[in-house]
Amino acid sequence: MKIAIINGPNLNKLGERDKSKYGAFSLNELNNLISDEFPTIEFTFYQSNLEGEIVELIQNSNTNFDGIIINPGGYSHTSIAIRDALELLNIPKIEVHLSNISSRENFRNFSLTASMTNGYISGFKELSYLSAVYLLIKLIK
Repeated sequence: MKIAIINGPNLNKLGERDKSKYGAFSLNELNNLISDEFPTIEFTFYQSNLEGEIVELIQNSNTNFDGIIINPGGYSHTSIAIRDALELLNIPKIEVHLSNISSRENFRNFSLTASMTNGYISGFKELSYLSAVYLLIKLIK
């Protein structure tokens, strides 16, 4: 089983950001936690601060992966391009957020991208990702 985990802007700065919202893990530590928790899954971890690069990876996901997990970061609230790319996917997809976006600033309360996924998980820091992998495996099977 092949799963892509796509992280958007500023997620490369995990560990340096507000730990009460995002947790203490660096992105590398988060990726290792996921791989260790699910050793039989082949993961591709990808992070970009560039919207177009994220769109291209999503566009190629139907043929390269069985499912994707995406944390679009700030693009969740602004990117119609990422939303449209997700809409084209025929594989299961889950959106995740480390922080609880519904308890944050008003502009973070709505995700343009989440409506094009099977569902989203928000607010459980690194456990958001682990939960998403578990659910994605169930959706793929």
